Amino acid sequence: MITLLIVAALFAVAVFIFMQQPQFGKAPSGERLERIQKSPHYKKGQFDNLSFTPQLAEDASMTKVMFRFLFGKNGHAKPQQNFQFTKTDLKNLDPNQNIYVWMGHSSYFIQIDGKKILVDPVFSGNASPVSFTTKAFDGADLYSAEDIPELDYLIISHDHWDHLDYETVKKLHPKVKQVITGLGTGEHLEYWNYDPKKIIELDWGENFDLGNGFKVYAETARHFSGRTFKRNQAIWASFVFETPNRKIYIGGDSGFDDHFEKIGNKYGGFDLAILENGQYNKDWRYIHMMPEEFLIAAKNLRTKRVIAVHNSKFELALHSWKEPLEKITTLNEKENQRLITPKIGEMVHWEDDAKVYEKWWKKYD
Repeated sequence: MITLLIVAALFAVAVFIFMQQPQFGKAPSGERLERIQKSPHYKKGQFDNLSFTPQLAEDASMTKVMFRFLFGKNGHAKPQQNFQFTKTDLKNLDPNQNIYVWMGHSSYFIQIDGKKILVDPVFSGNASPVSFTTKAFDGADLYSAEDIPELDYLIISHDHWDHLDYETVKKLHPKVKQVITGLGTGEHLEYWNYDPKKIIELDWGENFDLGNGFKVYAETARHFSGRTFKRNQAIWASFVFETPNRKIYIGGDSGFDDHFEKIGNKYGGFDLAILENGQYNKDWRYIHMMPEEFLIAAKNLRTKRVIAVHNSKFELALHSWKEPLEKITTLNEKENQRLITPKIGEMVHWEDDAKVYEKWWKKYD
């Protein structure tokens, strides 16, 4: 018994020491913490969703979830062959073109009305605190920080490892003019030597005038946050990026709820919405949308076009790697929405509604 206690104590000490590494970030403090504590969305020491949102559904248990994750995975959770994609040269784009380039999972580049934006970049090859787990699919990690041009805005939706990557944002630091993120996440970035004057942190319902007709709004999402055992110390958010001519909805991670309809009504619809579709399961259906809800969310947002992300790079769920794209394209045969499904690295002129996108994932059966 004494031996077991000693082993347990040593393990706890080892974990504590390991978690002091800089990639785990830092909990909010000082003036930022004071601002957080005044937020109407911060209750009982943490941020909370507007609707009751258990991380596991009522009919699930952590024991069952772990068992399924360890022993019940689909045989095609990863592609059976390496991806073969072509990388768009982001440093030599026509500045007058409005384009979108997906980098796998929830990382993507947008050039709109002359502004260059990068969202949730994860280029380190894995989406976890240790490099040997949650590795990117072969051929999916196409981009590196060196490929990225000078950015007007780096947008971070929340601080989970598959959205905020320490190694990537450290390397991007010299190229970033301004960061846009949710309230609390700026503490990590300041800890990683980002200038606080360049960080725009917004609570739900807040906005920031970027000048010259550009504006950003932070809106609700239904999810959670945290890089350590203590969760929800920074808010998770969706963002509306408004230019003098266009409105884009950047969804981040979110379970389905009525906030999509409220946001759609508030802004009168969007030219483009980018929503998560992947890494879902009925056991955590409150914090990630199911494919059946994806197109409903797009319709509720009143968007002219929708792009699906949060898939095809990391194995974070039990479904096959291509199921998210297969399901929404099949469902859309009835809904007939303008669904854009590009390959990783492909230059997308998203306002070209005549463009037909191939079902590229079928090549990797």
